[in-house]
Amino acid sequence: MLHVGLHHFLVVSSILFSLGLYAIVTRKNAILVLMGVELVLNAANINFVAFARYGDFGASGQLNALFVIVLAAAEAAIALAIVINLYKHFSHVNIDEADNLKE
Repeated sequence: MLHVGLHHFLVVSSILFSLGLYAIVTRKNAILVLMGVELVLNAANINFVAFARYGDFGASGQLNALFVIVLAAAEAAIALAIVINLYKHFSHVNIDEADNLKE
């Protein structure tokens, strides 16, 4: 019988974090970069909950994960408003040309 321990959660979290970081660094599409940010935040949530479960921190890990979920929802709303504005001006969502919005 396989016992799922802290190590398993940390491996899954590191894979998610690596995939999210790869998506943030290599993509030019703003929507795909936002998806990478969400992967990084979900990796942090897995760590919070896993350390709360195996580290005897009580409910603090779950509360921190809930705070990160609320933060991710606010970030997604603001970022999507920026992406819509970018699409309205340039008819694409290439983040390399996002600095032209200053003008």
